[in-house]
Amino acid sequence: MARSVPAFDWIGHHADLAPDSVALIDDGRDLTLTYARLEDQSRRVAAWLEANGVGPGDRVAFLAGNTTDIFEALFACAKLTAILVPLNWRLAVPELQFIVNDCRPQVLIFSVEFAAAAAELDTPVKLLLGDEYAAAKVSANPAAIGPVTASHDDPWAILYTSGTTGHPKGAICTHGMFFWNAINIGHAVGLTNKSTNLNVLPTFHSGGLNLYTTPCLHLGARSINLAEFDPDRVLTYLESGEISHFFGVPAIYQFLAEHPRWEAADLSPVESWACGGAPMPVALLQRYADRGVVIRQGMGLTETSPTVFLTDEAHAIAKAGSVGKPALHTEIRVVDEAGVDVGTEEIGELWVRGPNVTPGYWERPDANAESFTNGWLHTGDAARIDADGYVYIVDRWKDMFISGGENVYPAEVEQVLFHHPNVLDVAVIGIEDEKWGEIGMAVVVPRDEDAFDGDELLGFCEGKLARYKIPKQVRTVAELPRNAAGKVLKRSLREALS
Repeated sequence: MARSVPAFDWIGHHADLAPDSVALIDDGRDLTLTYARLEDQSRRVAAWLEANGVGPGDRVAFLAGNTTDIFEALFACAKLTAILVPLNWRLAVPELQFIVNDCRPQVLIFSVEFAAAAAELDTPVKLLLGDEYAAAKVSANPAAIGPVTASHDDPWAILYTSGTTGHPKGAICTHGMFFWNAINIGHAVGLTNKSTNLNVLPTFHSGGLNLYTTPCLHLGARSINLAEFDPDRVLTYLESGEISHFFGVPAIYQFLAEHPRWEAADLSPVESWACGGAPMPVALLQRYADRGVVIRQGMGLTETSPTVFLTDEAHAIAKAGSVGKPALHTEIRVVDEAGVDVGTEEIGELWVRGPNVTPGYWERPDANAESFTNGWLHTGDAARIDADGYVYIVDRWKDMFISGGENVYPAEVEQVLFHHPNVLDVAVIGIEDEKWGEIGMAVVVPRDEDAFDGDELLGFCEGKLARYKIPKQVRTVAELPRNAAGKVLKRSLREALS
């Protein structure tokens, strides 16, 4: 009989081995948590949760901006084999209510800025961060909490997908998924117990939790958590010599590159740079490379905890546009509509399998049936593999449109448009057309609105793209709508502009 792998107690281990080592720094509150302190606080949160009806399998919702309190709650849940549900604070109350109704948490932990939203959410117990939260920890008995008994198969979190195509689904993230992600990404970027990560991504998202804060906590390293992305503050950290590892989405790298201090900033102290969440414009990769900064493009999903790919540093520029090869403990396939592997350079859907992949969606057998085949997760990403085995994410299947009988993948068109000097940001969507069925529309954020010429932009594409791929319409906007992972919400654009 197969035996479940025990989850073990990451924080308890490091608190015993190196109690004074720094685990977390909360930049927004000027707060430092050693491993001993994080262990004590998470045990106290666990004791309070248990006293308020939380046991194995129960859910604990968390609604707050970036704060290290979420990691106290995460490891408290581990000690109870409970399940943390980080809530996206950018959502409207009806959207939050949908998630709460879906997962039915016993406790909601929230911060004061979301008190009005929290009051409308139906949960048996609520706990306000700040003085009330501190008092709850003081009142709790950490000695009442026994050793971690969870296995790798037990859920540790439910992370709701961004819902770009409808209501979000709750991806179940097990203890094993957190562990194997720590191994996969830690191996890829060279994390050690001496590393320091700077996290600027929202911690209700898999990237904010797992790139690279939880891998650092697995190793006994430290992670600095910013309350919000501030380009000036981030540049100060990156120049300080404190930061060894940095992960961002393309929009973050774009904002940094546009900052007045960027050209003069000394970025050499950072050992590892990586990017994911959305396709990184090759032009932006090259702009950093010209400064001696090699950004490694990766790819992952909420359902894969999230690491699937990361380019190796030696090929990050030579294979610009690629997400690299699969992580150490991950398998991939690129298949046609019949589930048959396609050939080299042929486009198909990316499927993923491995111990880092979700066992399924929370109480959604219908979604599980649609999303898995013999353990392979259907990612919904269109991909191709080159002759050297490097994978390129061409686009989302749902973002592809058909113009005059030809498949058009917007990401390919966007890569060309990003090379235009007056394009700061761009998204291409398919819109209905009587003659061609669908045509492309380029939605552009110009660097200089007064100097922008849509016809000139389309002319720029001549000779760089097949004629059927060149957009037929151009619109300008002040900014593109994006979700927390940095992905452009193309459905919103289509609804607004079609």
